[in-house]
Amino acid sequence: MNIAGNRRALRASALAMAMGVVVLAGCNKHDGDTQAPAAPVDTAAEAVAPAVAPDAPVELRDVIETSPQAVVGITYPPDIARYPGLAKALGGYADSARAELQQALDGLGNDKPTMPYELSLTFEKVLETPQLVVVTADGSRYTGGAHGEPLVARFVWLPEQQQMLTADKLVADAKGWKAISDYVADQLRERVATRLSGDEMEPAQMQESLRNASRMIADGTGPSADNFSQFQPLTGSDGRISAIRFVFPPYQVGPYSDGTQTVDVPAAVLVPHVGQDVAGLFARG
Repeated sequence: MNIAGNRRALRASALAMAMGVVVLAGCNKHDGDTQAPAAPVDTAAEAVAPAVAPDAPVELRDVIETSPQAVVGITYPPDIARYPGLAKALGGYADSARAELQQALDGLGNDKPTMPYELSLTFEKVLETPQLVVVTADGSRYTGGAHGEPLVARFVWLPEQQQMLTADKLVADAKGWKAISDYVADQLRERVATRLSGDEMEPAQMQESLRNASRMIADGTGPSADNFSQFQPLTGSDGRISAIRFVFPPYQVGPYSDGTQTVDVPAAVLVPHVGQDVAGLFARG
């Protein structure tokens, strides 16, 4: 295991010890297939827009808090303060997630939850080059019910431009989103068909399952920036973007039991449609 992996393991262990309980340990992942999605935390694009100068220092500290009502655990990349604008966006996302948890706690009044409410959120820096810094945010918020609400966000910082790369800056026009939508939907449908073909189903049942899955995929991959707001660049050996990994939280393109899904769209599909300001970041040929 590398150093980053050891750090994450130690932090996870510390949080588990502080909690003293395992929230949702016995929850069946299929229990939430029909549950309506909880209100999402603000996306990365909405969490930016610093109210102070982008180069103002920002200090982010890991959080481990326990009480009879709630358990909160938040971890940040240790050196993220070197990018103040990015650090502010991460802090804003975490603050929004905590505010949602607190709202749920306030709604209890004097009552005590049968199980402690929980917020678990881990930010991890997965890519750092002179042109790109990518941070993933993954976790969950539990405020009662069968299972927690997944928290999924991606932050793509452009150090040279001192701004976040958002979906509306990534792709220039509706034609580009249509190309991406078609590619992603095809990949997801093929994935579902492959999985269902391995199940023992009657032909009619399989066709119905495919139709239901295709409906969810179509709804969640319509050609608009909002449906592709969570993404992270993948780079080749030359440091240029070779693909974009689009990330879809549970419920967006499939039931809760399918978890978070991703589709990698190669640069060859993207380059004809990317915004002029970011075209130089992509691999050619």
